[in-house]
Amino acid sequence: MEILTFKSDKEAAEKAFEIVRDGIVNGRVSTIGLATGGTPIEFYKKMRTSNLDVSNITTVNLDEYVGLEEKDPNSYHYYMDTELFSHMNFKESFLPNGMAKDLEAECHRYEEILKSHPVDIQILGIGANGHIGFNEPGTSFDAETHIVELTESTREANKRFFEREEDVPKYAISMGIKSILAAKTIILLAFGRSKAEAIREMVEGSVDPVCPASALQTHPNVIVLADEEAAALLKEGITSDR
Repeated sequence: MEILTFKSDKEAAEKAFEIVRDGIVNGRVSTIGLATGGTPIEFYKKMRTSNLDVSNITTVNLDEYVGLEEKDPNSYHYYMDTELFSHMNFKESFLPNGMAKDLEAECHRYEEILKSHPVDIQILGIGANGHIGFNEPGTSFDAETHIVELTESTREANKRFFEREEDVPKYAISMGIKSILAAKTIILLAFGRSKAEAIREMVEGSVDPVCPASALQTHPNVIVLADEEAAALLKEGITSDR
């Protein structure tokens, strides 16, 4: 696991963009896994304001809320269209369908999409409780795409995006930890003091479902791009400046 620290989220996003751009330009990347939420905002800004040709690039997203229409401003379909898809010429883009009548069948369908489009670079964030995607503490490391009941802490963190707390969805479809670990390279972005404990457990703790992100210790190519606050609790000497 390579860990780089930066003064700001903008600097970290620039590094993430450089890695993705180089992979695309050199022909090593054909599928990118994408995340949502506040963490990748600066990365998406770098992407959409570049002149990068992504016409041969497929994207797959980590997750989607259950029960939200694609055009709902709080859905991840809407988020991705606003932040990235409407600005760039991707070949094709896939997200789970949170409105599917048969959610179990939708999970199976999406997992088949992932297997037919192996991810070259997966962009990840991390929750304050160590979740990646919507894989909450206790999720099996063998889980593939599945339905997740969101914890109170995750719903609390997401309620700022909704007008009313009761509007925050209780369930989501998420790539499983096994699905995430199938990516060839994983770039994890982490910003702010609220992520510091999760980063410490991910890097220095035991590999345990109590901290879903600790599964990344078993992956051969993980790059953590964190600001100084998110990396603040790591032991001295573990982090390295850009």
